[in-house]
Amino acid sequence: MEIRPVTDDLAVAPQIQPEDAQALAERGFLAVICNRPDGEEPGQPDVASIRAGVEAAGLHFHHLPVSGGAFPQAAIDAFREVRRGTPGKVLAYCRTGTRSITLETLANPRGLSVEERLENARAAGYDLSGLTDRLNAQ
Repeated sequence: MEIRPVTDDLAVAPQIQPEDAQALAERGFLAVICNRPDGEEPGQPDVASIRAGVEAAGLHFHHLPVSGGAFPQAAIDAFREVRRGTPGKVLAYCRTGTRSITLETLANPRGLSVEERLENARAAGYDLSGLTDRLNAQ
């Protein structure tokens, strides 16, 4: 399982498996956010199996799917609400981690500057410089 730390209380990852949940709990995560819709690609574990594994490990699970490169305001707001409402470490995942880091960057739950958000993404291995205009317009 590849986990990319973004901040002290957030990491992003590519697709996880239900059996990864216990290791996440042992690493101090309190919640998991899935940003993938079910059935996005063959062989992808369904959301119900991930939820079951995560909840069995004592973690909270949130399904906030986005697809097609679209980041509707409702998804951004929901991501922000989960991040602000979780008093500890959160793991957000999708196919590659890009949607999850993009949602974090757009939601800005910690009130960081545009530069800080882009640098956090860069440090985690994601180039979100294409969002600069959208971020500056927020």
